[in-house]
Amino acid sequence: MRVVFDTNIFISALAIPGSLAGKAVLKIIEGEDTLLTSRVLLDELLSTLARKFSHDAEQLSRVAVNISELAEMVRAGKRINVLKDDPDNRVLECAVAGKADMIITGDKEMLGLKGYKGIKVISLRDYLGGEEGGQA
Repeated sequence: MRVVFDTNIFISALAIPGSLAGKAVLKIIEGEDTLLTSRVLLDELLSTLARKFSHDAEQLSRVAVNISELAEMVRAGKRINVLKDDPDNRVLECAVAGKADMIITGDKEMLGLKGYKGIKVISLRDYLGGEEGGQA
């Protein structure tokens, strides 16, 4: 399956070792699914890590390289303006441009969509098949 992770999934995976988000990233590493991302989504992630988690340039560089190697980079095309939070619209753009099967997110507004142009929008727990325990 072709999937897009919202930024919050990466943040959880990096900030909480052994989290459900970490298990989701492991699915990508093991080749179970294909991760899609875009330059805009990667920039948002790096900006958030620098601002909220005080990651230095070396840490940010490692994250950027790792995600770039892990994910298929997508060039988003047409601008989408469906959600109030503009960065969430960038996630939709990446998913549409990359012909994703699903978006994995913890964002309530995005989850409320349930789907967009044939792309399912699901929670991390649903992506992992309802795994119990651990933190997102």
